[in-house]
Amino acid sequence: MPNVLRLATRASPQALAQSGTVADALIATGVQIEIVTVVTTGDQRADVALHTMGGQGVFVTEVQRAVLEGRADLAVHSAKDLPSAPTEGLRIAAFGERRNPKDALVGRTLEQLDHGATVATGSVRRRAQLAEARPDLEFRELRGNIARRLDRIPDGGAIVMAVAALQILGHLDRIAEELDPEVFIPAVGQGAVAVECRVDDSVTGEILGVVDHAPTRAAIEVERVFLAELGSGCSLPVGAHVSGGILHGFLADPEREVVARRSSDLNGERPADLDAARGLARALQADVTGQAGA
Repeated sequence: MPNVLRLATRASPQALAQSGTVADALIATGVQIEIVTVVTTGDQRADVALHTMGGQGVFVTEVQRAVLEGRADLAVHSAKDLPSAPTEGLRIAAFGERRNPKDALVGRTLEQLDHGATVATGSVRRRAQLAEARPDLEFRELRGNIARRLDRIPDGGAIVMAVAALQILGHLDRIAEELDPEVFIPAVGQGAVAVECRVDDSVTGEILGVVDHAPTRAAIEVERVFLAELGSGCSLPVGAHVSGGILHGFLADPEREVVARRSSDLNGERPADLDAARGLARALQADVTGQAGA
């Protein structure tokens, strides 16, 4: 067993807190941890809308590169930031136990928002789902770390945050309303951390087994297969979440004002559940395409 493992992570307070939970679990096994902080494209361009930068991957590529280049042994990410396609040379060795996966409104509840109120969020998925529920709402771009976002609540409006992000930084008291995850379907992997190591580093991979939470891995692998079936080039608002043996999926095309949502029962058998995820993705694509062409 190595004496020291180098853990690569973004330097944001949320990323460091998430990495700290992984580090603590590893330290408990007798391993020393060295934190390697990395600045990502998403961090460098905090004034640019995420969807214009390609969305997934902007917060992970540089962190992954630290592992691939040997400057770190493992990388810790928010699972929702990982692209659905695997990165050559790396494998996801662990998914930490999922925290609360819901989205939440900070400022006012959905019912309390006046007609035409402003909601700030950088997520096209969140905008599409909130617009479906409240077509009168106005939306504003929102980027930056958690503290900055909490300071930018529009007058009389709200911002949208992941409950897990608020939870890990001790800000649950700021939540006005937790949104129903079967209606406001979360991002794939939301609420969990993913830990990567090099595919040829079997020692680190084995050590990371103490972090891996089997039920979380089973759920997120289904969600990620759903996302992969939509294609790496899909830039449309998309969400998927496994809850109570059911996969809930969401896909929208805001430009054509098309929204589709479906669910699929899972039976706990991996091959069948992965096939169900692929089928759900294809069905939603057909729904969106059909409505757009109607």
